[in-house]
Amino acid sequence: MVSAVFHSPREALDAATEAAAPTTAKVNAPAARAPAVLRIDWRAVWMRVLPPVLGLALLVAVWAVLTQKGGSFPTPLQTWEAAVKLFSDPFYSKGPNDQGIGWNILFSLQRVALGFGLAAAVGIPLGFIIGRFEFANRMVSPLISLLKPVSPLAWLPIGLLVFKSANPAAIWTIFICSIWPMVVNTAVGVQRVPQDYLNVARVLKLSEWKVITKILFPAVLPYMLTGVRLSVGTAWLVIVAAEMLTGGVGIGFWVWDEWNNLNVAHIIIAIFVIGIVGLLLEWLLISIAKRFSFED
Repeated sequence: MVSAVFHSPREALDAATEAAAPTTAKVNAPAARAPAVLRIDWRAVWMRVLPPVLGLALLVAVWAVLTQKGGSFPTPLQTWEAAVKLFSDPFYSKGPNDQGIGWNILFSLQRVALGFGLAAAVGIPLGFIIGRFEFANRMVSPLISLLKPVSPLAWLPIGLLVFKSANPAAIWTIFICSIWPMVVNTAVGVQRVPQDYLNVARVLKLSEWKVITKILFPAVLPYMLTGVRLSVGTAWLVIVAAEMLTGGVGIGFWVWDEWNNLNVAHIIIAIFVIGIVGLLLEWLLISIAKRFSFED
C-alpha cells in the first residue's frame, strides 16, 4: 500500500506529463480554417469594362447627332435594324455572287490562312538564316529594305499575271505582304541572343540543329510571335483591299458590291465586322504569345 501511495519523483513527473498531454494537444491544435472568401476587385473590373463602354457610347452618340437630320448616311438605329436582318441568315446562298456575310467572312479568312501560312513557312526559317549567318544577312537585307515598303496592291497585278486567276493572286498578295514582319523580327531575335550562349554551344560542340532547337528557338520565340501578330494584322488589311479589286466571294468584295448597290448601312456593318474579326485575331495571338512566354 505504501508503494501505491508514495511514488518516486520521476514517476510523478511522468504522470503529470501524461495528464497534461491532452490539454496541451488541445491548446496547440490548429484552429479549423475558415473557408476562403473570393474577393472581387470591383474597381479593377470597372476600370476594365467602363472605359470601352463609354468610348463606344460616345461614338454612337456623335454618330446619332450627325445623322439626326437625315440624309444618305444611316442613323445608328437604322444600321442596327439592318444588322439584325443581315445576321438573321448569314449563310444563305443564292448564287456565286450573292451569298450571306458569313460565307464572305469565311472565304476571306480562308485566303488569309493560306497566304499567312505560306508566309510563316518561308519567313520564319529565312529569318533564322539571316540572323544566324552574317553573309546571308548582308546578301538579303538590301532586298528586304527594297521590297518591304512596296504597297500591297502593287503586288496584285503580278499575281494576276502569273496565276491567271483572282483567288491565287489574292493569296499571293497576302503572302508577299505578311512575310516581311516575320523575317525581320525573327532575324532581330536571333541577333540578340547573348553571345555567351553560342560560345558554350561551340565549346560543347553542339550541332547546328541543336543550337537552333535548344538555344535559339526559345530565345527568339517572343520576337517571332511579335512578327506573327504584325503579319496577321497586315494580312487582314490586305485581303479586304485585294478582294475589292479581284471580285468573287469575300468580305472585301461584299463591301464593294454593297457600295455599288448604294447600301451604306451594310458598308458600316462590314466595317464593324472587319474590325471585330481583326480584334479577335489579335487577342488569339496575344494569348498564344503569353502561353509561350518565358518571362516570369
